[in-house]
Amino acid sequence: MAMDVPVLPTAELHLHIEGTLEPELALALAARNGIGLRYSGLDELRRAYAFRDLQSFLDLYYELTTVLRRPEDFTELADAYFARAAAQGVRHTEVFVDPQVHIARGVPLEVVMEGLGEAFRTARERHGLTARMIVCFLRDRDPAEAEDLLPRLLAYRDLVIGIGLDSAEVGFPPELFQRVFARAADEGLHRVAHAGEEGPPAYVWTALDRLGVERVDHGIRSLEDPSLVARLREEQVPLTVCPLSNVALRTVPDLAAHPLRRMLDTGLVATVNSDDPAYFGGYLHDNLAAATHALGLTAEHRRRLAENSFRASFLTDAEKERHLAGVAAAVG
Repeated sequence: MAMDVPVLPTAELHLHIEGTLEPELALALAARNGIGLRYSGLDELRRAYAFRDLQSFLDLYYELTTVLRRPEDFTELADAYFARAAAQGVRHTEVFVDPQVHIARGVPLEVVMEGLGEAFRTARERHGLTARMIVCFLRDRDPAEAEDLLPRLLAYRDLVIGIGLDSAEVGFPPELFQRVFARAADEGLHRVAHAGEEGPPAYVWTALDRLGVERVDHGIRSLEDPSLVARLREEQVPLTVCPLSNVALRTVPDLAAHPLRRMLDTGLVATVNSDDPAYFGGYLHDNLAAATHALGLTAEHRRRLAENSFRASFLTDAEKERHLAGVAAAVG
């Protein structure tokens, strides 16, 4: 963690809990659960964390989730993330979870939610942060699956504050999930979606217009469409940006070419997040520090990113104000 860049209190809004599975924990859980992986040891597994694109990452990501079997596996996974996140300034996190990945391999929804719930409910006491869950639907699976899953999530409203849309983007436009997003809205759930990462700006438009999303996850390709940029700025739609992820998955050639600073200077509500930090080389402050060095982010940029993160969260207004005061105090 680059300590020459001050750590500010921040909310993390784009984080896949399965993407926090560090190689050491993956091997430990595989051994505990009697699951054979293709990798002979830690060094070989670490070498596998080199990706050509989103799909090659997803292939490894889904393979390693097979080590998650029991409630305590999910508890341990989330607890490890909360500890790392707290050390990097995270004071509130809205965590993505992919239940379909686990259900498809025979792990019941109840196991996933029971295990994660144990860690989420003790996050404030143990780590000094609050945590809520956004359940993501896999866009490369049948939308009917998502529609079947939605009613089952309502039993976990103490944890689940919203729904999202993730996995392979190209070829799976947001409108495929219009019906389930409408039903979620009727239930009072928040809505977010991955759009404009590998997919075109048109996906951002349809996520806004057809899914009614309140935040756009990634959204970096929005800058290719001036009219979309104007809309995002006018409506102050938050964008949950993940710099190290974008480099790892080749959606930008390197950090120096990343649009984050342009997004901020254009007046967009950009935030910095870590996406799948075990795979992409860093947690939230690691992303902020790397972007600071590559893009010349100023102290004012970093303050705005921290403030944006809380304003873009689904916290209550009173909670937002409390955290914004914390940012002001930290900046001095």
